[in-house]
Order: sequence, then C-alpha cells, then structure tokens
Amino acid sequence: MDSDYGLPRELSHLQHARSLYKPQLPPCLEGTTVRVEFGDATTALDVSGASAISQSFPNTYGQPLAHFLRATSNVPDAQVITEHPAIRVGLVFCGRQSPGGHNVVWGLHEALKIHNSKSILLGFLGGSEGLFAQKTLEITDDVLETYRNQGGFDLLGRTKDQIITQEQVNAAMDACKALKLDGLVIVGGVTSNTDAAHLAETFSQAKCSTKVVGVPVTLNGDLRNQFVEATVGFDTVCKVDSQLISNLCTDAVSAEKYYYFVRLMGQKSSHLALECTLQSHPNMVILGEEVVASKLTIFDITKQICDAVQARAEKEKYHGVILLPEGLIESIPEVNALLQEIHRFLRQGVSKDKIPSQLSPWASALFQFLPPFIREELLLYPASDDSAQLSQIETEKLLAVLVEAEMSKRLKEGTYKGKKFTAICHFLGYQARGSLPSKFDCDYAYVLGHICYHVLAAGLNGYMATVTNLKDSVNTWRCGAAPITAMMAVKEYGRASGSVTIGKPVVHSATVDLRGKVYEVLRQNATKFLMEDVYRNPGPLQFDGPGADSMTVSLHIQDLDYMGRIQELNTYFDKVRSIVKPGCSQDILKAALSAMSSVADVLSVMTSPSNGII
Repeated sequence: MDSDYGLPRELSHLQHARSLYKPQLPPCLEGTTVRVEFGDATTALDVSGASAISQSFPNTYGQPLAHFLRATSNVPDAQVITEHPAIRVGLVFCGRQSPGGHNVVWGLHEALKIHNSKSILLGFLGGSEGLFAQKTLEITDDVLETYRNQGGFDLLGRTKDQIITQEQVNAAMDACKALKLDGLVIVGGVTSNTDAAHLAETFSQAKCSTKVVGVPVTLNGDLRNQFVEATVGFDTVCKVDSQLISNLCTDAVSAEKYYYFVRLMGQKSSHLALECTLQSHPNMVILGEEVVASKLTIFDITKQICDAVQARAEKEKYHGVILLPEGLIESIPEVNALLQEIHRFLRQGVSKDKIPSQLSPWASALFQFLPPFIREELLLYPASDDSAQLSQIETEKLLAVLVEAEMSKRLKEGTYKGKKFTAICHFLGYQARGSLPSKFDCDYAYVLGHICYHVLAAGLNGYMATVTNLKDSVNTWRCGAAPITAMMAVKEYGRASGSVTIGKPVVHSATVDLRGKVYEVLRQNATKFLMEDVYRNPGPLQFDGPGADSMTVSLHIQDLDYMGRIQELNTYFDKVRSIVKPGCSQDILKAALSAMSSVADVLSVMTSPSNGII
C-alpha cells in the first residue's frame, strides 16, 4: 500500500549505529559554490553506431564531459555557480533493489538543502508506476532518519518496468510538468539509464524544462565503461555472497562428500560470479562469456565439470564448490536458440502446452532431452527486455543432474573409480540484495546523490552522475558527469526484410573482458583453485576495523581513472599550444608536427571499425 512507504523502521542496535554514520564528501563537492569545467564534445562508446545514436538523440548527443572542481582549483574557463534558487526535484527507483540506493536519496536531499533550504525533493512511490500516477512522498530529515545507510528500496518502493511506450513517456512528462519539477533523477542500471536518456531527449524536444539525470545503481555490475568504474550495490552483494560461498566451501571440506552448485545473480554478465570467485576461491566457476567465446554446448560444460570431479577424486577429494552465473543458460548456443523459438511462440500467443509440438526438429530433440523441471522453466514468458526469466531457471540443478548421470555412467563403465557423486544446489539470488550496504557503497551512493544536485545546478540534461579514481581514498575521488549517449551502443534485435539490421541505441551492458586483467588473474589461479582447496573466507561485512575499507578485487586490479586521464591529456594539449604558436622556431614546429602525425596515425588505426577497439 502507498501508505506504507517511508514509515519509520524499527532498527536493531547495528542498524541504528549505521544510521549515525556520516559519509565523507570529496573536496570538489564541499561548500555552497558549484564549480564545473566542461571538456570536449563526447562521442558514442560504440563508434560504429555513432551515426544511428546521434540521429536518435539530436538534442542530447555530443554534449561535453563535466568535471566538478574543488575551491582551490585554478581553471580560468570554469563555470562558477554561486546563486542557487530553490528547485523541485523528483527521484524514482527503477529496476531491482540494490544496497546503497537510499543513500542516493540522502545525498541529493542534503545537497538540495545545503544550497537552498527551500528546495524540495519528491520521491515517487512504487517506481515508474508512481511516476506515471504522480504519487509522491516529500523527503525530509525525519523521513530519512531510519533509512540512512540501510539496505533495500522500501523508502519509496521500486519497479522493474521500463519507461518505453509513448504513453508511458507522455505520462512521465505530464507528471514532471504537473509537479513543476526542475529535475528528475532516475536510479537504476543499464535499462533504467537507457530510459533516462530517451526521456531527456524527449523532454528537450518538447521544450519541457525538467532536466533528467541518471545514477548507476545495480548489483549486476554491468553498467561499466570509461566513465563508470563501479555501480552502487555491486561491492555489497559480492561481499555478502562471498561469505556465503566461503561458508559452503568450509562445509564441503569438512564433510568431504558434497559438491555444491551455486548459481549467482548478475543477469547476462558474469561480473558477480567472477568477483566472488576471486574473493572466496571456490574450486570452479563457469563464466557465460567463456561459453560464448568457446561456443561450448551443454554437453561440453557437463564434460568439463565431470573431468574436474574425476581429477579431484584421483587426489581423494570428493567435495567441491562450483559457481555459475544466472545468465549461463542463455550463453549456451543450442539452449539460447531453443529459447528464441519458445519466446517467438509465446509472443505470438501460443499456449505453453502447445509449444513443444511446434518446435523445429532439432529444438524439439533438445527440449525432450532436458529434465521436466527445466522444460517448465524454459516455457516461462520472457522478461520485458526479451531475455529469459533467468532467476527462475535452475541452471545449477540442471548441471547437477547431468553431471550426476555422467559420473554414474563412468562409474558403471569403470572409467571412474571414486565415490558416488552427490550434489547440493543453491541459488544466491535474494539473500544479498537487501543487505546493509558496505561502507564503500554507503560512501559512493551518498556522493552520487550530491553530484546529482551539481549536475542540475549546472543545467545539464541527459547526464549520468559519475565518480572515478574510486580505488583511492574519498578525498581523491574525481566527481563529474557524462552524457548518457556517450555510453550507448546499438543493440541488434534481428533483421528485417533483406539484410537491414533492426537496432536500438541502449546503454552498453558490459560483459567480462576475457582479455582483461581481472580475468587473467582468474586464469592464473584456476588450476590451484580447482585442485588445492585454497578456500578463503572474507567474513561478514565490516563497518569498522580490518576489512571495512576493502574494495572489490576487480576494482583494485583494473587500471581505471578515465576522467583523470582526460584531464591530464588536456593539460598536455595546453602545454603544446603554449609552446607551438606563431613565432616559434622551425625546429619546434617540425618536431611537433612529426609527433602529432605519428599519434594521429596510431589512433586512426586503433579506432577503425575493423580493429574492434572501442
């Protein structure tokens, strides 16, 4: 019920202690003056799709990066904003709950009141449906009192529905006009921020004065690019899941007779499974990206696990822990093709009981091979983004059944001489996403909330609040904003008549980079993890003392701070301009031309579509 939103929580002693924690602000967000430096015009993440994206977003494509500066910065052309009229801002939780989301609300509310006590923040109740229906709750200090540094999205509620139809877009714009909103902040992941970009463009075309700002909040970790190093919630969920996995590892090595098959959230990307592997050191993880790259079939994966079980049995180890991302099922080529057939029939209105008889011969053969429980789950109606209902498909149970059958076969044939294989299955889908947020996520979300105000104060529309240099201390974080269109790629949905590709610009969903540093760490340790039981338990979430300031392994390993490097590059440009100007010597001019020509040639090769570097 709407009346339940925003009610005071009954807090435990720990929750109360956490509610009193006050995150630190980077220097660039302190004070009542907003200082912003604008960079060069941006291009699209997907260079090959830049033309299509610019055509879809004529008003919001190609906007410059924004960097927020500390008071001591000496940037002559920076915009300094000292006048802060009272503004009205709406905030909506879109997508699934992710630990830390409430601190975005807190940070934004605090920033609004610091700059003008008469400013108002309205939270939309029940996600996008509340936005369409104009159901709001005014955010106050009293409302926030028991929600600061707390998990969940229950302050306002959420929805996983997209703002996609023209009717929905119009309803959102009508709400913003009726409520006289100067800004609309959309909190969510890839899909929600794609919606934010489309709303910003529509509002701009319609001369609606409401500015739209996106915030990267999703536990999947797939909203990751040059501008976004991490998403709010990913740190917490990885830490909570890693402890649960570690507990299973300890149980496995203690009992010495069970194999735990553990499926993790993460949608189509495997970031969560990869990070939990690096934190807890289970024996094995199968990433969806590996399956796609190697085109592994369900039988290949089964054999891979069976061979690992047999190798461990030869060392008299009859236990283990195997991690699987929930998106794995869609990564298996033949299963994905089967799902596409099933989804096509479902969208055509064919009843579930009639679909099996209408499948193509090869799809029918695969469908009949699969266990009955998986057949039922594959027949579920697809999600709003046309993907399978991944959280409802028990991939871990499927693989456990297939591995058990194969190991029994090997035992009967005499090729396996160990003990009977026994599997126990778990899905860590909901246990972590309502957790108390980690110290990192508390700080990060709170800072992003403050940045949202700075973005609105600068009059920006269609931007995402960003923080880079996250792996260092908060006082060195670089705060800014990037146009959401700069994070987009063209997603192909199929082909129309002839050879014309049907595509739609969307915020790029990052998958695990199989050429990246994080994956390389996994590959270097894979054999040791498999055979040596080097289980590691990071323990429960820590808010003080050892472990409180720890970050994800992937964030620590990756070479990031893109925004910092952009600023460093501009510094070099300025230095070259100060040296090479009319009146300089011929030698200086020739040296500059030679160097710049070489740089331009290299960059042209790197950015050509055939090279595949984005």
